[in-house]
Amino acid sequence: MAKYVIIGNSTAAVNCVEAIRSLDREGDILLLSDETHFTYGRPLISYLLYGKTDLQHMKYRPDDWYTVNNVQLKAGVKVVKIDPKKKKVEFSTGEKISYEKLLVATGSRPFVPPMSGLERVKDQYSFMTLDDALKIEKDFKKEDDALIIGAGLIGLKCLEGILGRVKAVTVVDMANRILPSILDEEGSAVVQKYLEGKGVKFFLGDSAAEFTGEHAVTMKSGKKLTFDKLVLAVGVCPNVELVQEAGGACNRGIVTDEGQRTTLPDVYAAGDCALSHDIAADADRILALLPNAAFQGRTAGLNMAGGSAVFDKAVPMNAMGLFDLHMITAGVYEGECYEEKGDSKYKKLFFANDRLKGFILIGDVARAGIYTSLLRNQTPLSEVNFAMLEKSPALAAFPPAYRKEKLTQKV
Repeated sequence: MAKYVIIGNSTAAVNCVEAIRSLDREGDILLLSDETHFTYGRPLISYLLYGKTDLQHMKYRPDDWYTVNNVQLKAGVKVVKIDPKKKKVEFSTGEKISYEKLLVATGSRPFVPPMSGLERVKDQYSFMTLDDALKIEKDFKKEDDALIIGAGLIGLKCLEGILGRVKAVTVVDMANRILPSILDEEGSAVVQKYLEGKGVKFFLGDSAAEFTGEHAVTMKSGKKLTFDKLVLAVGVCPNVELVQEAGGACNRGIVTDEGQRTTLPDVYAAGDCALSHDIAADADRILALLPNAAFQGRTAGLNMAGGSAVFDKAVPMNAMGLFDLHMITAGVYEGECYEEKGDSKYKKLFFANDRLKGFILIGDVARAGIYTSLLRNQTPLSEVNFAMLEKSPALAAFPPAYRKEKLTQKV
């Protein structure tokens, strides 16, 4: 029996291991992964294709991490069942392993809606894993026209990765603007204009009616598009089935308390498969974000090892770059609004009831962490010089005690 079993090998799993080891240096840890790679940073797969990183620098931890933390990695295995009564997990091979404490950090998978004729398309790809990126790196050629279905985060990061590898890229989405989940209409227009300047074509407010051949699609508008390679980047589905089929509560994602405990005894969940309480929107939802996965994984690990920890300050925050354009967004876009617009800067701050509710920064993202801190800690704006913060985030806008605390914190 392993004292701790962790299903997953990404951000939540790694932070869980490190939290366990901060309290328990000896307990056996078994880490199970359906991938065969060393733990890696998923947000970096576009940079691999773009040529900004390589496989070594994609690693999420140093080469000796598993050894240093005394972790047994069982890679390339698929867990198909959790038996919470017998406290066992079962692999697709039929092998079973017992656990004392279990973390489910199974992430998510691509969501592919029904599309007529999709089975006719031979060269279709996803863009979520390192294997996806390696397959694209191998298959895509300079003479190819690529079609990406999906203008959200995944689709546009794929665009970044492949634009220099192919002849042309076209992006389609049924939404009438790009990045609709993280930007407002004006922000979307800023980013779209920037990408169009790089030669990208967008067809928005439209969707595939039927794939009429290996390399052709008719859109619902009647427009006909041809392509050599197709990338499906419509969205993702959280992998909740292991917990759900074992009788655990799920509601779009796996339901947990603030200590990341599921409704199954001694079973925890963290990362993109687990719900978080979004303090900005005051709602439980999936926040598929690396910092969120790290916080959840650490919280779960501390509690699995006998500690006491809670994670109750989840904030929907996205930090992303597309080529040399950077943006950071967080929270919800409601309440009063302060805004600045210029050739190289787009900034909006939203506030209500003496609290910062959300922000959008495009171009100039320096010191965005100060806005994030205001949001995460729900700091009353009446306690800071918000007029100063509107113009430029700086510690000088905070009370002396706060500045002293931040300046003396160990990095």
